[in-house]
Amino acid sequence: MEKVVDIPCRAKGVPPPSITWYKDAGVVEVEKLPRFRQHGDGGLQISGLVPDDTGMFQCFARNAAGEVQTSTYLAVTSIAPNITRGPLDSTVIDGMSVVLTCETSGAPRPAITWQKGERILASGSVQLPRFTLLESGSLLISPTHISDAGTYTCLATNSRGVDEASADLVVWARTRITKPPQDQSVIKGTQASMMCGATHDPRVTIRYVWEKDGATLATESNPRIRLDKNGSLHISQTWSGDIGMYTCRVLSAGGNDSRSAHLRVRQLPHAPEHPVATLSTVERRAINLTWAKPFDGNSPLLRYVLEMSENNAPWTTLLASVDPEATSVMVKGLVPARSYQFRLCAVNDVGKGQFSKDTERVSLPEEPPTAPPQNVIASGRTNQSIMIQWQPPPESHQNGLLKGYIIRYCLAGLPVGYQFKNITDADVNNLLLEDLIIWTNYEIEVAAYNSAGLGVYSSKVTEWTLQGVPTVPPGNVHAEATNSTTIRFTWNAPSPQFINGINQGYKLIAWEPEQEEEVTTVTARPNFQDSIHVGFVSGLKKFTEYFTSVLCFTTPGDGPRSSPQLVRTHEDVPGPVGHLSFSDILDTSLKVSWQEPGEKNGILTGYRISWEEYNRTNTRVTHYLPNVTLEYRVTGLTALTTYTIEVAAMTSKGQGQVSASTISSGVPPELPGAPTNLGISNIGPRSVTLQFRPGYDGKTSISRWLVEAQVGVVGEGEEWLLVHQLSNEPDARSMEVPDLNPFTYYSFRMRQVNIVGTSPPSQPSRKIQTLQAPPDMAPANVTLRTASETSLWLRWMPLPEMEYNGNPESVGYKIKYSRSDGHGKTLSHVVPDRVEREYTIEDLEEWTEYRVQVQAFNAIGSGPWSQTVVGRTRESVPSSGPTNVSALATTSSSMLVRWNEVPEADRNGLVLGYKVMYKEKDSDSQPRSWLVEGNASRSAQLTGLGKYVLYEVQVLAFTRIGDGSPSHPPILERTLDDVPGPPMGILFPEVRTTSVRLIWQPPAAPNGIILAYQITHRLNATTANIATVDVLAPSARQYTATGLKPESVYLFRITAQTRKGWGEAAEALVVTTEKRDRPQPPSKPTVQQEDVKARSVLLSWEPGSDGLSPVRYYTIQTRELPGGRWALHSASVSHNASSFTVDRLKPFTSYKFRVKATNDIGDSEFSEESESLTTLQAAPDEAPTILSVTPHTTTSVLIRWQPPAEDKVNGILLGFRIRYRELVYEGLRGFTLRGINNPGAKWAELTPLYSVRNLSRPSLTQCELDNLNKHRRYEIRMSVYNAVGEGPLSPPQEVFVGEAVPTAAPRNVAVHSTTATQLDVTWEPPPLDSQNGDIQGYKIYFWEAQRQNLTERVKTLFLAENGVKLKNLTGYTAYMVSVAAFNAAGDGPRSTPAWGQTQQAAPSAPSSVKFSELTTTSVNVSWEAPQLPNGVLEGYRVVYEPCTPVDGVSKIVTVDVKGSSPLWLKVKDLAEGMTYRFRIRAKTFTYGPEIEANVTTGPGEGAPGPPGVPILVRYSSAIAIHWSSGDPGKGPITRYVIEARPSDEGLWDILIKDIPKEVSSYTFSMDILRPGVSYDFRVIAVNDYGFGTPSSPSQSVPAQKANPFYEEWWFLVVIALVGLIFILLLVFVLIIRGQSKKYAKKTDSGSSAKSGALGHGEMMSLDESSFPALELNNRRLSVKNSFCRKNGLYTRSPPRPSPGSLHYSDEDVTKYNDLIPAESSSLTEKPSEISDSQEDRRWSGVA
Repeated sequence: MEKVVDIPCRAKGVPPPSITWYKDAGVVEVEKLPRFRQHGDGGLQISGLVPDDTGMFQCFARNAAGEVQTSTYLAVTSIAPNITRGPLDSTVIDGMSVVLTCETSGAPRPAITWQKGERILASGSVQLPRFTLLESGSLLISPTHISDAGTYTCLATNSRGVDEASADLVVWARTRITKPPQDQSVIKGTQASMMCGATHDPRVTIRYVWEKDGATLATESNPRIRLDKNGSLHISQTWSGDIGMYTCRVLSAGGNDSRSAHLRVRQLPHAPEHPVATLSTVERRAINLTWAKPFDGNSPLLRYVLEMSENNAPWTTLLASVDPEATSVMVKGLVPARSYQFRLCAVNDVGKGQFSKDTERVSLPEEPPTAPPQNVIASGRTNQSIMIQWQPPPESHQNGLLKGYIIRYCLAGLPVGYQFKNITDADVNNLLLEDLIIWTNYEIEVAAYNSAGLGVYSSKVTEWTLQGVPTVPPGNVHAEATNSTTIRFTWNAPSPQFINGINQGYKLIAWEPEQEEEVTTVTARPNFQDSIHVGFVSGLKKFTEYFTSVLCFTTPGDGPRSSPQLVRTHEDVPGPVGHLSFSDILDTSLKVSWQEPGEKNGILTGYRISWEEYNRTNTRVTHYLPNVTLEYRVTGLTALTTYTIEVAAMTSKGQGQVSASTISSGVPPELPGAPTNLGISNIGPRSVTLQFRPGYDGKTSISRWLVEAQVGVVGEGEEWLLVHQLSNEPDARSMEVPDLNPFTYYSFRMRQVNIVGTSPPSQPSRKIQTLQAPPDMAPANVTLRTASETSLWLRWMPLPEMEYNGNPESVGYKIKYSRSDGHGKTLSHVVPDRVEREYTIEDLEEWTEYRVQVQAFNAIGSGPWSQTVVGRTRESVPSSGPTNVSALATTSSSMLVRWNEVPEADRNGLVLGYKVMYKEKDSDSQPRSWLVEGNASRSAQLTGLGKYVLYEVQVLAFTRIGDGSPSHPPILERTLDDVPGPPMGILFPEVRTTSVRLIWQPPAAPNGIILAYQITHRLNATTANIATVDVLAPSARQYTATGLKPESVYLFRITAQTRKGWGEAAEALVVTTEKRDRPQPPSKPTVQQEDVKARSVLLSWEPGSDGLSPVRYYTIQTRELPGGRWALHSASVSHNASSFTVDRLKPFTSYKFRVKATNDIGDSEFSEESESLTTLQAAPDEAPTILSVTPHTTTSVLIRWQPPAEDKVNGILLGFRIRYRELVYEGLRGFTLRGINNPGAKWAELTPLYSVRNLSRPSLTQCELDNLNKHRRYEIRMSVYNAVGEGPLSPPQEVFVGEAVPTAAPRNVAVHSTTATQLDVTWEPPPLDSQNGDIQGYKIYFWEAQRQNLTERVKTLFLAENGVKLKNLTGYTAYMVSVAAFNAAGDGPRSTPAWGQTQQAAPSAPSSVKFSELTTTSVNVSWEAPQLPNGVLEGYRVVYEPCTPVDGVSKIVTVDVKGSSPLWLKVKDLAEGMTYRFRIRAKTFTYGPEIEANVTTGPGEGAPGPPGVPILVRYSSAIAIHWSSGDPGKGPITRYVIEARPSDEGLWDILIKDIPKEVSSYTFSMDILRPGVSYDFRVIAVNDYGFGTPSSPSQSVPAQKANPFYEEWWFLVVIALVGLIFILLLVFVLIIRGQSKKYAKKTDSGSSAKSGALGHGEMMSLDESSFPALELNNRRLSVKNSFCRKNGLYTRSPPRPSPGSLHYSDEDVTKYNDLIPAESSSLTEKPSEISDSQEDRRWSGVA
C-alpha cells in the first residue's frame, strides 16, 4: 500500500499502435484519475496504491491493421509497522538541538507519534513548540531545555498494528558565563579586576583561560596578574602595557563560552604645550591664546581649565570648561589698561593635569571709562547750593587710572546750556555746587575721565535747591484794635517770585514797646482764594500799646516783617485792687489800705469804697475817692460789730472787680482755722461735690477756699496737689470740684484763706473713685502699611493707663476703614485688648487705596477718632478673566481668539499681558498657553493646532505678580477639517496560504469625518505590477483578501478619506504561510553617550526574528533606578524602527530600558535590560518657596525660604539667586516709570532691572539682604540654579524697608526676689545699633520654670524703662523671665531666660483627705500633699474632734506630724457611732489653710453584726481563737479581723487582718505579743459595707510561754539562797572594816527615780490599700506602772495616734485627764522596710 507501481506494455506496428488500458474489463480513463499516469511507451503508473486497486489489468494495442492485448493481475497488500532504526540514549547540552531517530517500515505507512510519559510531543496532528517531527519519523528537539531530560518513546502505528521504541535523553546545563567581564577604565597604578562568573552542570568540570589580545595570559609567571578560583582576573599596579582586549574562555564538556572586555588604563593628561598670548587684532579688549594639544592620558579630554592673572594678582579660574578639541581661544571682556598672564591645564576623567607654562604678560591699552560714576546722589544743602556725592565707576569699567570727574548741570526743563565743574583729583567724590538760584530744580550729571578721555555721564539726577525765606514782607498791612484784648490785621500776600519756596503761612506779631523779646505771635494759614488776608491776635493786655507787624514764612524760616504799626487796645474795667488790708482797728473806726490794681485796663478815674454791717444791706455806706487815694479811714462804726468792707477801682468803662472782706470793729483779724466734716457727693467722671463745715474764720471773712487732693495713690506720705480753688464765696458750705480724671482714686482735704493767710489743711476725706468716662484722646502714632494683596497692617500707640478713663479690662480699640474712592461700605473691627498695638485688616480689595481711623473705647463709650491714614493693598493677580472671549477657526491648524479687557474692579494691578489657554475638549492633559505681551493687544492667532479638533479656549490676564483667573466658561471651537492621517493598528489575525484577514483602527488624526477606506494589496516584489484595490465603508474595520499565492509576501496599503480627500496610507507586509510564530525579542538596547539628553535618550536595538509574521510595532518600557517599577513609555513604535527617542524622562535620573516586538501572533519576550544610564542635568523646574521677608534692620531684610523638592532641581543644586528692586508710586520726584500702554496706571515697575545677589551655598535657608534704601518698598524674587542654568523665579514678595524690629534682646536681665509673691526684674536696653528705631517699651515674659506652656504670662511696659515689678506670683516657686524690646515695627527677640525664685509663703491646703480601715474605735486618715507647697514642708497639723460631745465632753486633739511624710495617721481613741471632724493643714515656716473632712465611726448601715464570743485555746507558744459567725448584714462577709488590747485598759488595735471568710478559727504565735502581758481579743466581720460590730471580748490570756528550768521556782530559790549567803559574807566583811576606820564626814545619799518608759513598738507594713497595718509586738508593761495606773497615781493624756514622733495638745485637758489615764509610747518603723544603708527613722510622742 501507498507504493507506486509501473505496469509495462510496449507494442510495435505500422502504423504505430495506440495503447488502451482496462481494469476488470472497464476502460481506465487516465486523464480523469490523478493517481494513474500512462507513460509514453504505453506503460501504466499507479501512485499511492490502495486496496481497491487490486484487479485484472489488460493492455490493448490497436492500429489499422488490428489489435493485440496482454494482461496481468495486480494484488495490493498491507504490512504491520516495524521500527527499523530506533532512538538511542543521548546526552545533549542545554540549548543545543538533538534528533531522536525512529525509522520504520510497513504498509500502509505507519503514523509516528512521540511521547514523553503520557504527554504527546509530536504526531501528525500535534506538535508542541520546540518538538519537530521530521519526515523520516525522527524527533527534532531544538533547543533543548533542562526539563527535557527523560525517556522518549516512538510509536509507529498503521492498520496492521503498532511498534514502539524508547530511549533516555540526558540534558546537561550549558556552561555559560553569567557574569561576564565588563569594559573597564582604571587609573594608572590601581588594580583592575575582571570577573568571569560561570554557571555549569554540576556533572561537568570547567576550566578558565584568559587571553589578552588573542594571546593566552601566563598568570603563573607574572606576579601582578592573579586568577581566582571563580575565574576573576586581578591585575595590580596597572600601566599602559595592560591596555587591551581581555577574553575569558570557559572550557567544559558542557559547552564552552567566552566573553571579552576592554581594559583601558587612564592617567592624568600632560600639560598643554607652547601657550602663547597675543593681543587680538579683530576685537577690542580681547587676547588670543593658542596652545598645542597634549597627551590625553588614555582618556578623552573633558575640558581645559584656563586661569588668568590680572595685574599680577593671584591666579583665578577664567574659563572652567574650554572645549577639549580646541587649541585656541579668544579671551574677551578684558579690562583696558590692565596686564594679563594666562596658563591652562587639561582635564580628563582622572583629574586635572599640570598647568602649562605661564604665557608672557600682555597689557591692554587704556580706554575712556565705559561706565558712569555710581550712586550719584544730589541733596539740597542750602537755598543756593546742592551737594553732589558719587562713587567711582566700577573698577572693571574705569579702563585706566582715573584722573578726575566732570560735573555738568543746568536748570531742569529749561532750554539753557550746561555749566561744568572739573575735579582733577580722582579721590574726591563730592562737590558742593554753589551760587545757585533759590528753590530751583537742577539736572546734574557726573562723568569720570582718564588719560584716554572722558567716560560716560551718569543718569540725570534732579534736585531742588532748598527753599529760601521770603525776601519781601506782605503788603498793605493794616492793624486796628477791635476790643480790649484783640487786634485785627489785614494784608496782601507778597508776589510768589519773592517767596522763594512754598508759602507756609503768615505770622501776626504784636509786642509791647521796650519789650521786643516778649512777642505774641499768631500763625495764619495762607489763603490762595482771596487777595486780602484777615487775621486776629487775641489775648492781649487791655488798654496797652502794641507794635504790630506781619511776615510771610516758608519751611526754612521767616521773611522780613512789615513796618511796625503802633496800636493800643481798648480801655476796659480794671481788675481788683491789690493787698486789701486793715489797720488801726478801733471800736468805732479803722483804716482801710490798698494798692493800685495790677490790671488797670485804662486810666483810673477813682475808687469806690463801701461798708455795711454783715448781712444788713440797708446799712451800706458808699464813698467815691480820687484816683490817687490808696487808704481811707472808716469812722462811725458800732463797737464789736462785724462789717463787710468792699473796695473797687474805676475807669471810664465802669467799676472794676470788687475786693471785699469782713472785719469786726475793735477785733484784729487772725489766721483762719481748718475746715472740718468733709463729705463727698455727686461723684461723676470728672467732678465731685464737697460738703464741709467752715473752720474758724480768723475774725474776718474767708476770701478763698482751696481744695487739695491725693491722686491715684492714696496714703500717708503721698503728695497733695492743689486741684481747685473758689474765691469770693465766704458763705460757701459746698462746692463742685471740676477737672478730675475719670476712674481715678482721690482723697481730698481743704484749706480756707482770709485776709491774713491760709489755714492748716483739714482732715483727709474718705477715698473715692471717680466714675468712668469715654477716653479723651485717640491712639497716637497711627501708621498703615501694606501687608498683602488683600490686607493692610495697622499700628498705633496704645493709650497710657492714665487715659483709660475706665476699667482697664473694658478698654479696647475700634477700627473703621473704607475705600478712598468712596465706593463700598465703611467697615469696622473691634480689638478688645487694651495693650494691642497692631491689627491686620483682612478681606480687602486688591490694589485699592483705603482710609483708616482708630479710636479707643471703654465700657462707657468711645473716644475721638485718630487722624486718617491712607494705605494701598498690594498688587495681585486679576480675579477674573477678560470678557467677550471668542474664537474662530481660520485653517485646519489655526484659530483666531479675540477678547475684551478685564473689568477694572477685577484687574487687581497693572495688566502686563494675556495668555490664551487651550486644550482638546475632554482631554486630561494640561492646557497649553499662548503668550500675548502688553495690555494693548486683544487678539491672538493660535497655530500648530490639531486638525478638526474641538478645543476649549480660555484667556487670562497677568500682572507683575502672576497669572489671573481664566475667563469662564471655556469657549469651544473646532479647527477646520483636512485629509486624514494613516489608519492605525494594522494586524493580520488570520493568515492562510491563499487568504488573509486584516483588521485596523481609525486614524489617530482623522482630521474630519471619515467617509471611506481604501485597501490596496500586491505582491511585494519589484516585478509585481498588478494590485488589487477595494473601497470599504467608513464603519469597516476588517478585510479578507483571497486568491493569494502560498508562501508569498504581500504589501497591504490602507488609506482613509474625508471630504478633503484621501489621506496618508498605512502599509503592512504579510507572508501567506501557516508556519507563523511570535517574534524573537530584540537585542539589548544601547544608548550612545552623545545621545543622552536631560529629558530624552536615543535608544537603539537590533530586531530579532519575526517568526515569519512581520513585526507590527515595538513597545518600550522604562524603569527609574534604583527602586522604580517597569512602566510603559510607548506602545506604538514603528515596525521598521530600530531606534527611538525616549522622551518625558526626568533630568539627572538613572534609568534602564527594555523593548519587545509584537506581530500578528503576539508579543515577544522583552529584550535584555539596557545598561543603566543617567540623564543629563537640566535647569531647575521650580523656584524656592519664600516663607517670609521681614525687615531686619532699617536698611536690610531677612529672607527665609524653602528650597524646591529635590526632584525639581534636575541636578545638583549649586545655589540661589535673589533679585530685588524698588517699587514706588507714580508721581514721586526723581523716578521714571516704564512706559506701559495704560494711562490710568498708578503703580508700575521701575525702569532699572533687578539687582541680583548670588548665594553659592545650597544649604542656606535664609539670608540678610542689606544696603537697601530706607523708607522704600522692595520687590523680591528668588530662583535656584545648577550647573546647567537657572530655574524659574518665585512669585514676587514685597516688603517695606526702613522700619525693623530690634535685632538684639535686652541685656543683663536680672531677677531679684523681694517677697513671696513679687520679683523685681531689671535689664539694660539692647545695643544702640540693634534698636532700629526708638524703643517704645518692653514685653516681659515670665513663667514657672517647670510649667512654661501652662503658666507663661506677659506683661507689657509701654515706657522705655529698665525695670518692672512682677506681682501676684506663687510663693517659693522658680520663675524664668525673658524680656523683649519693641519699637514701632514690632517685637524684637527675647533675652535668654533668667532664673528667679519667690520667697517662701504659707502652703495651700492639702489636696484631699481619705479614710480607711474604719472600725468602731479607729480609723486610718491619709491625705495628699498641697498642690502649692510654696516652700519646704516642715510637717502637718491634724486636729480632730467629735461633732457632738462624747459623754458630755467635747475633746479636741491636735497632732503635729513632723516632716513631709508620712501622709497618714492611725487614730485609735474614737467612740463608736460618732461623727468626727478632721482638719489638716500643712506648714512651711507658717501654717497654711486647712482642709476639713468628717467621718463617722462604725458600724455602718449594712455592716455585719457581731460574731460569737471568741473562745481561746492556749498552747505552749501559740494561741487559737474560735468564734461563730454572726449576722452577715446586707452583703456577704468578705473577711474577718482580730483585734487585741492589753487587759489593763489598753486601746483596741488590729492584730490579724484579712482572715478568709470561710474560717471560724485562727491560730497565731505568741511571739507577736509582749511576754508577761495579758490580752483581750475580739473578732470583727467585714463585708462590702464596712467593718461590722465587734464581738464581745474574750477572756484575758497572758502571753506567757512554758518556762525553761532556769525559770522554775526551785532553781530561783537555790540561786536566791546562794546570793543571800554571798551578801551576808560581804556585809560581814564591810562591818569589820568599818569598825577599824572612823569617818568624820557624812555623805548625802541621793536617789534617782527611774521611771520605766512605757512603750509599745508597732511594726509597720503596707496592706493592699496602701495604708499601714499595725501589729502589736513585744509589748512590755512593767508591773510597777500597771500598779500605778490602776491606783490612779498616773494620769494620761489622750491616747496618741500612730505614727509617733507626734506632738499632741489637748484643748480640754482637765476633763480629758480626769477620764483617761496617761500613757507614753514610742513607735519604731519596722526595720524590714528600710534599706541597710538607711538610718532607722523614729517618731517619739510626748504627752
